[in-house]
Amino acid sequence: MPRSPMFTAPASLSSALVLALVCSGCSGGSNDSGGSAGTGGFSVAVAEPDHLTPGRSTVGWDQLRALFAPLVKVDAKGGISYVQAKSVTSTDARHWTIKLRPGWKFHNGEAVTAQSYADAWNATAYAPNGWAGNGQLAGIEGYAALNPAKGKPRTRTLSGVKAVDATTLDVTLTSPDSQFPLQLTPSQLGFYPMPKAAFKDPKGYDKKPIGNGPFRMTSAWKADEGTTVSAYAAYRGPKPKSSAITFKSYADLNTAYTDVQAGNIDLAYVPVSKYGQAKADFGDRLHTYDAPSLEFMGLPLQGRKFDDVRLRRALSMAIDRSAVNKAIYGGLYTPATSLTPSSEVGAETGICDACEYDPAAAKKLLKEAGGWSGELTITYPGGLGLDELYKAVANQLRQNLDIADVRAQPTADWAEFSEKAFGGKITGLNHSHWGALYPSMQATLRGIFTEAGGCQVCSHYSDGDVDKLLQRADSAPDTASAAKLYNEAQRRILQDFPVIPLFYGSYIYASTPRVTGVTVGPADVELSRISVVG
Repeated sequence: MPRSPMFTAPASLSSALVLALVCSGCSGGSNDSGGSAGTGGFSVAVAEPDHLTPGRSTVGWDQLRALFAPLVKVDAKGGISYVQAKSVTSTDARHWTIKLRPGWKFHNGEAVTAQSYADAWNATAYAPNGWAGNGQLAGIEGYAALNPAKGKPRTRTLSGVKAVDATTLDVTLTSPDSQFPLQLTPSQLGFYPMPKAAFKDPKGYDKKPIGNGPFRMTSAWKADEGTTVSAYAAYRGPKPKSSAITFKSYADLNTAYTDVQAGNIDLAYVPVSKYGQAKADFGDRLHTYDAPSLEFMGLPLQGRKFDDVRLRRALSMAIDRSAVNKAIYGGLYTPATSLTPSSEVGAETGICDACEYDPAAAKKLLKEAGGWSGELTITYPGGLGLDELYKAVANQLRQNLDIADVRAQPTADWAEFSEKAFGGKITGLNHSHWGALYPSMQATLRGIFTEAGGCQVCSHYSDGDVDKLLQRADSAPDTASAAKLYNEAQRRILQDFPVIPLFYGSYIYASTPRVTGVTVGPADVELSRISVVG
């Protein structure tokens, strides 16, 4: 699954102010769809997982989404559908009540209760555990006590999480946040529940997790040997359309691509660089979807060379995004016209005037800004298939702005690029990518354009007015009001133009004729909806 929050290209969501997101189209889902799982199994190419404990994992996305059911999910129209949750409500956007559907069980027969969530969230948020999903719980009251700046925490539980009874979980946030229900969607692995067995044998659980989802582990995961999961007969949600899934690990996406062609694997992620070839190779067995991600170029705003906003706007207006997209990506991407992709709930497009290609206006702006002297570099990580993109951008800047020395400059690998970026050693433009883990503008705007954001080093930007607008958006009484304020915040950011938006991201999958029903949406491929032919 090609999830990555920052930098990398994909390689790998009003009466009485009741905030259940019903106002934007919640649906109740199904407590038990009846019937049984489909017959036949299929195989999926994945990266080798690091962990299979939900709050710990950074790579095992596909496996965990098969093994676990989220509290809620987002439909194609941006509305909330309840899964394990029966409702998620609040009267003030700070104090939330999550009601669980009764009768759900983990794969070992243990009941899924509010305490199952509280225990899992506490473990993920507890700093000494060092779990990757820790930051996903940062908005909950008590998180700071579990993550002190110095020393060991004096408690092991989040004060803002209380299991009231078996099916009621009360959650108190540090400040009002209308987007909290969207944070409970599938890609936020830190919000999944765990059974008591997970804490009795953590190492064993990490190899053979016990979930609450449509599939269960049939044997423990062994490194480089793949993993098979089988349909869980007692699952209370919609029954999966297949009886089993085999996850086969690949170190090379090109090898996985070849194996799909040969029929050795049924479903695989396709590198963007192969999109044109894949259209010819797979035809209607090629599946694409718009991802909640943004491809952009960062600038070293901590230096003086890029101080003038007219210079930054000129660089952006000199890039013909449509031409680059067509020539290199076969039209896969959508040229960015805002800072938030349309796949994020309520996001407006067409609000970035400096994203429009206008070489004459760009040249005029550059002159007004005092021109450019010396070398202009675009630094990007080598080995990720980005060479053609940044060579094309460099050529356009050279030709359209009459800057003689523009260089697309790859690092040896990702590690070197990361070291340069985090070490403040990049003096020109640089490649950046942000993939939101839930489809809300909050995730992107806070992630890139606030001081505490996970990708602040991508933009080197924060602003007090923007912070206030984002806080107002977080505290809004409903999603429509929040969206209006998030869009206002991004308009304010665009006045400063701290980054150069390029494209909204897309992810691509290829399948064999053996499978049907490959559906892609806001949270990736719906593996439980895939059927085996024959």
